[in-house]
Amino acid sequence: MVQLARAHLPTLKKTGSYYVVHVIVASLVAYAVTGNLLVSLTLSLLEPTVQAFAFFFHEKAWERIGVRKQLAAARALALSA
Repeated sequence: MVQLARAHLPTLKKTGSYYVVHVIVASLVAYAVTGNLLVSLTLSLLEPTVQAFAFFFHEKAWERIGVRKQLAAARALALSA
């Protein structure tokens, strides 16, 4: 688990900062809509937590797409040489 965290440290840091911003924004919006502090805190913790996991895997998918594009470009270059 530690190796996994170290291997993905930049993405984990980005996900963590995104999570904090998202919780703050979500709590303000939920409070503005509901007027209830407990409900707004519950919603603001639940939804961003799910989003943080989705964001992490979304970033990993985009990294893989980038690697595949680089490999395809390298193959095309090698074939044309």
